[in-house]
Amino acid sequence: MKSIVIVPHTVLSTPAKRITVFDKKVQSLLADMKATLLSTKNPKGVGLAAPQIGEPYCAFLTKPNEKSQIRVFINPEIMKRSDEETDGIPERENKLEGCLSIPKIWGKVKRARTLKLRYQNEKGEKHEEEFEGFLATIIQHETDHINGILFTQRVLEQESKLYQTTKDNDGKDVLEEVSLP
Repeated sequence: MKSIVIVPHTVLSTPAKRITVFDKKVQSLLADMKATLLSTKNPKGVGLAAPQIGEPYCAFLTKPNEKSQIRVFINPEIMKRSDEETDGIPERENKLEGCLSIPKIWGKVKRARTLKLRYQNEKGEKHEEEFEGFLATIIQHETDHINGILFTQRVLEQESKLYQTTKDNDGKDVLEEVSLP
């Protein structure tokens, strides 16, 4: 397990390197990523990109819910996106997107509802697959990570709002809009 890298670390804003050799080093990276993702608590992570543990490689994991198996995506490339967009995170009551590398910050991001992805698995085997809903949202978020783009940039590009988690008078978590200069 490794610590999650927090903004403004440069690895988070730098495009990652493709993985060309699928060796023990890659297996070790993936093991570290899996242990780190499974250790996340508040919030519970649903995806993790290699740059988020300080490793500048094109790899990410997804685990949309507690019962899901962890999936590995290496050198992902979005081939096609639907024109139809989500209104924030699909299949969730709270539509706001967050990031383990940007603690306590949330925002609504419109993303393609469906996409076609080309990627390699942990053995280097090539795949093409279509994804929809929440998993498609996670894949777009994590693909942005390996391209050096954070969700907060998407929120600002879409002229949406950012929120931060704060405590109310009773000590409960509440969202407060972040005012930008």
